[in-house]
Amino acid sequence: MMAARRRGVLLAAAVVIAVVEVLVLAAAERYKPPESILVNCGSAKEGQDADGRKWVTDQGSKWLSDGGKSSIMADADAQDPSLPSPVPYMSARVFTKETAYSFSVDDADRHWLRLHFYPAAYHGIAPEQFFFSVSTSTGITLLRNFSVYITAKALSQAYIIREFTLPPVTGGALSLTFTPVAVNNASYAFVNGIEIVSMPNIFADPATMVGFDDQTVDTAAGSLQTMYRLNVGGSYVAPTNDSGLSRDWYDDTPYLYGAAVGVTYRANAKDTLKFPSPEAEYAAPASLYLTSRSMGPNPKVNQNYNLTWVFEVDSNFTYVVRLHFCELLLTKVNQRVFDIYINNRTAQADADVIGWTTGKDVPVFKDYATFMPDSQGDKILWVALHPATDMKPEFYDALLNGLEVFKMSDSSGNLAGPNPDPSKMLEEAEMELAAGKFKEKPSNLKAAVIGGAAGGAAAFGIVAAICVVAYQSKKRRELGTSVSHSSGWLPVYGSSQTNASKSSGSKSAALLNPNITAMCRHFSFPEIKAATKNFDESLVIGVGGFGKVYRGVVDGDTKVAIKRSNPSSEQGVLEFQTEIEMLSKLRHKHLVSLIGCCEDDGEMILVYDFMLHGTLREHLYKTGKPPLSWRQRLEITIGAARGLHYLHTGAKYTIIHRDVKTTNILVDENWVAKVSDFGLSKTGPTTAMQTHVSTMVKGSFGYLDPEYFRRQQLTEKSDVYSFGVVLFEVLCARPALNPSLPREQVSLADHAMSCQRKGTLQDIMDPLLKGKIAPDCLKKYAETAEKCLADHGVDRPSMGDVLWNLEFALQMQDTFENGGKTEGEGSAGGGSSTISMADSMAASAAALELISEDMDEEDIANSVVFSQLVHPTGR
Repeated sequence: MMAARRRGVLLAAAVVIAVVEVLVLAAAERYKPPESILVNCGSAKEGQDADGRKWVTDQGSKWLSDGGKSSIMADADAQDPSLPSPVPYMSARVFTKETAYSFSVDDADRHWLRLHFYPAAYHGIAPEQFFFSVSTSTGITLLRNFSVYITAKALSQAYIIREFTLPPVTGGALSLTFTPVAVNNASYAFVNGIEIVSMPNIFADPATMVGFDDQTVDTAAGSLQTMYRLNVGGSYVAPTNDSGLSRDWYDDTPYLYGAAVGVTYRANAKDTLKFPSPEAEYAAPASLYLTSRSMGPNPKVNQNYNLTWVFEVDSNFTYVVRLHFCELLLTKVNQRVFDIYINNRTAQADADVIGWTTGKDVPVFKDYATFMPDSQGDKILWVALHPATDMKPEFYDALLNGLEVFKMSDSSGNLAGPNPDPSKMLEEAEMELAAGKFKEKPSNLKAAVIGGAAGGAAAFGIVAAICVVAYQSKKRRELGTSVSHSSGWLPVYGSSQTNASKSSGSKSAALLNPNITAMCRHFSFPEIKAATKNFDESLVIGVGGFGKVYRGVVDGDTKVAIKRSNPSSEQGVLEFQTEIEMLSKLRHKHLVSLIGCCEDDGEMILVYDFMLHGTLREHLYKTGKPPLSWRQRLEITIGAARGLHYLHTGAKYTIIHRDVKTTNILVDENWVAKVSDFGLSKTGPTTAMQTHVSTMVKGSFGYLDPEYFRRQQLTEKSDVYSFGVVLFEVLCARPALNPSLPREQVSLADHAMSCQRKGTLQDIMDPLLKGKIAPDCLKKYAETAEKCLADHGVDRPSMGDVLWNLEFALQMQDTFENGGKTEGEGSAGGGSSTISMADSMAASAAALELISEDMDEEDIANSVVFSQLVHPTGR
């Protein structure tokens, strides 16, 4: 009885949460540092970075201990397009012997120290020749035997920033000593930029030692290195949008562990956050407290899992984990109470944000310290939340808004960890590229390694894209100096255009950007011909808008899918380059893996991992293959949702797929779904002020977002709409458009929505599924698809919410198949939303007028109505 009452209360609260707008205004004061020293090392002139900050030259500077006599001012030999700006990365101060910078600072303040490095050749010295240590006059070793080249290569980043926070310096004199380490009888060190910025006292309170309630760690007197800084439940926050401390805050999605990732919440902006102190205002940007991640509305589900994040760290150090909280919805003590675990130890029992703050809308942060011993398996730091069931709170839930991880210096004053280990495959490939042999010599790399390495990285949320980039190759030195605002492990966004043109032969080759084609393994045209037996038609496994797709074998036994451009195709050079850009630097278990490309002799060929079971569509209808069970269909849609959720939230900027459909969802030998075909993908809004991207309409009939169709304004919610069509296609096993049906049934989206509103959806679902779906599962699934098809993007759920609902539906199906009764709880806002379909019907009608009644599905697929219309027959 009590459990039923709790579920009823929770459901009521969840509905209220979904329909009531929480009014929050982020009116926090920005910190204004009294001291800010930004040194553009090795540059002869001042300059501004991408954020408009002014960097000063160190030429003839009194900061250098010997006036710069034992060092060299040098420019980088090439500019990577992923650099945020030329300042401070395109010039460097190169040291041939131990040299110190000395700065006069206020001895009353803590300071941020940020060291900027770009791995390039300087003054003819190759980047792999630089190994060095950096220490401070206060006895802290910041870096030891540090290689920027190895670090950047291992992380697939174009540049490296090391951020430290240092306690007040006695006497006000801070020195940074750069000490070259000998390599091959020569020793060199370098630095591109140095930031020393005063900061507020946000480390005044000691951190609680996890596992020892009576012990604390003094963070006020400690030197710390920033390891991770996450906006939990929110998107990337740029330094210009920080609280005045110029910090990057990243999305937490890549660090979540397991399938259960909870749900996110974003407040609307009209009420005031009540900061308890000035330090609390500066601890994090106000926008961080307006978003959160919680476990979800179902108490039974929440009691059976932990909301968990994992981080790779160095052993033999103490780490401070700072957790940020702000309760935006609840108002009373013991409504939401949870336990906090760090490395499987209880860091905080019975955490109650309202109990800490005495009210809603009040930000608070808590610091916990844990030691990472040097033993096998102890390089992963775990943070987990779980409802405190013993307290019998009103809601069995947990909440988090932000998370930071800092490394503390050890007893000897050391903060330096080892250089990371690059993958062997990447190292060998880069050596071939650097030697200029990547076109003449067939590679012996095993493509399977790519998928394995990427899968392992994704499993722990470690963003290490396997992307072969040669910093030293002659080809890279000859490239231009275009600038992009993406970080090194993210796609190069600058070339994602919308005006496709037909290209073939040498014209295509002339237009290809060598900087992009160098991102992945290069296959020679003879290698491709050998892999496909000279493009044997019997090996064709699909036909798409780009051309034909062949089954092939490379490296002796590695099965691949080879997509060859058709010269008459509507897809051209830009789509080819976009696909390489996206898939070379985005790695996820549920995104198809790109192995390499070939652009020899005017060809445009892409090589992917082979997906044994082909496309999702060919398992739904018009096929001789065995039908999928409902559980298989659910698991495949969940996998595709995870891939799209990663695209929308896992990178610095949102990536919009723009062509989500059942032929672009592939299935491997283990029935794992992978999103494919990124030729039309586009970067979403890149600033907080942008809500959409204006672009020409591209996509496939039947899946097009009507709002995008009408307004030519693209958002990630356009993908959500297309995915809603996919959900109904999976349930009903019929095409998105079928002109042979009566006019009101031609569009699956319109017909399914009409049946859903009338309560007759079961009449159009796949007959093979009748009686095999749990009623509650079907209800949850249909409601999720319905919400995806809301006419206005703002009314559609995020892909994260779609993912959570689908996983919830799968749990209901599990209970049903195990002979138990399903629980009837709905998700927040679980009722079917009543929406206006007038505009959607009008958009569909406008599209259908362009299709003659005697056209069949293949004719529709081949028609070109927009600037680009992709063939939906799949691979």
